[in-house]
Amino acid sequence: MEITNEMRDLGDLIEKYFKNEVDPVVAEYDARGEYPEKVYNDLIEMGLNLLAVPTEHDGLMVDHKTETYIAEILGRHDCGIASAIGVNNSACSTMNFFGNDEQKKDFFGILTSGKLAGFCLTEPNAGSDSASVKTTAKLDGDEYVLNGTKCFITNGGIAGVYIVIASTDLSKGTKGLSVFYVEGNREGLIIGKHEDKMGIRLSNTTQIIFEDCRIPKDHLIGQEGKGFVYAMKTLGTSRNFVGGMAVGLAQRAIDECVEYAKSRVQFGKPIAYKQGIQFMLADMQTQTAAARELAYHAADLIDKNEDYEIYVSMSKLFASDVAMKVTTDGVQIFGGYGYMKEYPMEKMMRDAKILQIYEGTNQIQRVVISNIMLSK
Repeated sequence: MEITNEMRDLGDLIEKYFKNEVDPVVAEYDARGEYPEKVYNDLIEMGLNLLAVPTEHDGLMVDHKTETYIAEILGRHDCGIASAIGVNNSACSTMNFFGNDEQKKDFFGILTSGKLAGFCLTEPNAGSDSASVKTTAKLDGDEYVLNGTKCFITNGGIAGVYIVIASTDLSKGTKGLSVFYVEGNREGLIIGKHEDKMGIRLSNTTQIIFEDCRIPKDHLIGQEGKGFVYAMKTLGTSRNFVGGMAVGLAQRAIDECVEYAKSRVQFGKPIAYKQGIQFMLADMQTQTAAARELAYHAADLIDKNEDYEIYVSMSKLFASDVAMKVTTDGVQIFGGYGYMKEYPMEKMMRDAKILQIYEGTNQIQRVVISNIMLSK
């Protein structure tokens, strides 16, 4: 992939910030499961919450190749922070695809004021099965009244605005779903349980509970009953951010393993000279290089609007599987030290697991890929 000067400048800025300000303290934040408010404020100051905000609304509006490049850099340093930015971008994508001019002005204005966005789809009984969404939105005069509970919401409790998928007709299943945007300070929007996660612990993940939460009728995005279509369209592009993150995480793990293998002496010589280790490193790098090419190819197709859906799912599927395999092998190369929190590998392995689960499980990605194949 060709890296433009603009991409390199932004990437260098992010890389320098993380090396100086985040990497030295990331293990402490991870251990506490703490949301690093100053870090997020700094990233917002850099404009990372505006990557998918149109320039006419004072955003950066980078193309998907640049977005994937940034995802890779963020993934190298912390997948929790990367997840927060990725979800913010997903919410922006929904508004870009389906919002009207007034809605965009309102929604993006919240972000340019220094806030992140959240995306509320998952519920306690509605994960992969979106038809099981039970959060309702009932029209009452000039307002919709929302009731229900969303779970595992990235940026929960700190987002200034949320994209919310709710049912306007429970009897219709997915055809009864609609999409709304809801400001984070709305009365009736309640922050529920803060999740204590295995990995990506530098992101805020909570329940979002709606109790007679009233929003103006004009907060309906697009048409009633189109929510499932809108959500799938959004995920059909945003999943590639996960592919980029996974590549960054895998490459960081490889780099750590190479340095460790050169310095770790067993049987009188560095383990880097052991063929078993060499073969593992070779496989790790080959798989990661392939995942990188797939992620950037998918991004290029999105930018060209050319049959990208299958490649986005393949990118998310393959790159996240590679990240899980590479980080697991990385722990093995580090041996007992890889299992200790004093070293970085165990955190990388914990962070990698969620990449196979969120934004559509890898089993769902296989369904998407095969359905597209069989529909031709």
